[in-house]
Amino acid sequence: MVTAKVALGWMHTARFLTTAAQLHHLPALDVPEIAFVGRSNAGKSTCINTLTQQKQLAFASKKPGRTQHINLFSLGKQGVQDAVLADLPGYGYAAVPKDDKIRWQRVMANYLVTRENLTGVVMLCDPRHGLTELDDILLDVIRPRVEQGLKFLVLLTKADKLTRAEGAKALSIARLQAGGGETRLFSALKRQGVEEVAQLLWHWSHPPDRPVSGDAVPGAPAVDSDVGEIPASIPQRP
Repeated sequence: MVTAKVALGWMHTARFLTTAAQLHHLPALDVPEIAFVGRSNAGKSTCINTLTQQKQLAFASKKPGRTQHINLFSLGKQGVQDAVLADLPGYGYAAVPKDDKIRWQRVMANYLVTRENLTGVVMLCDPRHGLTELDDILLDVIRPRVEQGLKFLVLLTKADKLTRAEGAKALSIARLQAGGGETRLFSALKRQGVEEVAQLLWHWSHPPDRPVSGDAVPGAPAVDSDVGEIPASIPQRP
């Protein structure tokens, strides 16, 4: 197994690649791509910034739910693109107009169904609220791809706000809902799960049958928008 030091060093190479409001604006890539999805208040930007050890790589809007673009970040030493992280728009924020919610959710669902190089999906969830109706809908969207080998992780963020017993209970519930995917507790504040998730994402991007370039493996320590139609009638929470 790759060491945490190498995995975190690899994550630290993340740099902005491009942003797109529509799927056809995304570049066609042939390297593994890992998407981060979740409700607007699930701590997605904080998670990405913590994993990459960069304070402002993923932008957290002061108005949750206002980010409407898919942002891609390249991984690998300068000049080497080893993998890509995709930060998808947060969904479900009540203050966003219903039409915008539906449009963003359709874009995300189509991305998850059609993105050819998509290797894995990380769904972030606040365990104090559990998986919501909108989370369940996206789980249904990606289930066929998960059955075909797409990697999937439910990441329970803000774990520092839970007692040990509450964390264990949240993990048990998430495992039942994850449909074969993996589950982890994560806390940016306490750095809980950071090393394990970095190692997991490394392995998703470097399967045994994929040649690995030595230049793509940092040896230094880490530092401090369409295939089938997606229904427009996605249930909305008030």
